Amino acid sequence: MAQQLPLHFEFRANQTFNDFFPGANHEIVTHLQQCIAGSGEQQIFLWGQAGQGKTHLLQACCHQAQQQHLRSFYFDLATANLPDPALLNGLDECDVVCFDNIEHIAGNASWELAFFNFFNQHRDLGHKLIVSASSAPNAIAIHLPDLKTRLNWGLTVKIQLLTDDDKITALRFKAKLLGFEIAPQAGRFLLTHYARDLASLWALLGKLDKASLAAKRKLTIPFLKQILDEESHY
Repeated sequence: MAQQLPLHFEFRANQTFNDFFPGANHEIVTHLQQCIAGSGEQQIFLWGQAGQGKTHLLQACCHQAQQQHLRSFYFDLATANLPDPALLNGLDECDVVCFDNIEHIAGNASWELAFFNFFNQHRDLGHKLIVSASSAPNAIAIHLPDLKTRLNWGLTVKIQLLTDDDKITALRFKAKLLGFEIAPQAGRFLLTHYARDLASLWALLGKLDKASLAAKRKLTIPFLKQILDEESHY
């Protein structure tokens, strides 16, 4: 593979293992941490529904790698049209490589072949590969048989959905990280009346924090109703 530095990417500062609420996914977090530390699997395939934290976990892997002075790289294959597969040139030299939404290369012959070649060279060097997808590797329509086989190597884990109680606990956990508190009753109110998906709830937290600070009020249910009513008028 030709020598070329891959595209620069930026870590998301708030997406570390310490910022992740695992719910029933403690074991997955442990596997990922052990992988980066060199005491676990060399390859991990993480799959599950959108909005369950796959991107957060891949970013967290890169954070941990950086802390261990390892060279790491993250790329989301679903952010736009697929880039030129030359992106993979030189990437085999990275200690840890994380690809989000790997299913987006399925059916693209150039990408499938380039990823197959990258995979072999990267693995031969003993480096770590972590990929995510919305479905298990066997359910992805990869045309290149040898690549499909390789995606099944290593450890395949499914990220588990959070229960409603988990989501309320997660809301309180995230709010505490931001420096404010949400009572369990307020968390349940938000889950019932605002949104049930985590991405929407996380986005709301920052607004609640600012509103609480501006009004110098605790996040009571009447105050939450007021904030959400104002939000609906924008």
